[in-house]
Amino acid sequence: MSESSNTISAFQALGGEAGVRRLVDGFYDLMDADPAYAVLRALHPADLSGSRDKLYWFLCGWLGGPQLYVERFGHPRLRARHLPFSIGVVERDQWMDCMLRSLSRNQVPDGIARQLAGSLFTTADWMRNRAEESGDSDF
Repeated sequence: MSESSNTISAFQALGGEAGVRRLVDGFYDLMDADPAYAVLRALHPADLSGSRDKLYWFLCGWLGGPQLYVERFGHPRLRARHLPFSIGVVERDQWMDCMLRSLSRNQVPDGIARQLAGSLFTTADWMRNRAEESGDSDF
């Protein structure tokens, strides 16, 4: 997202690094605690600290802030990095629901949350690597 004197990045709208960290921590706290996300949780290691950091580093740059992930690992290559995991509609939808709940709990303004939801869904859908009959979703 390009910035001008009249616009701010999604990174800034979320409250910078601290806001992105709250969003990511909220996401993983929900995923870890709510049985509704059991399928998604099973894709992750027992210790979520590395997953938390990688998502935080990635989202900082993706949202228009510092390129913390790229500085550590180079280009994200998201799809390639997710290929070892079986990701279908259920996993995508659990990921999206968890992220939307974290956006809501962190009181992200509706306009920003809607814009992010659309972009996040496109990215989450791109991560699917398992053929299924339907790609339909409520998102």
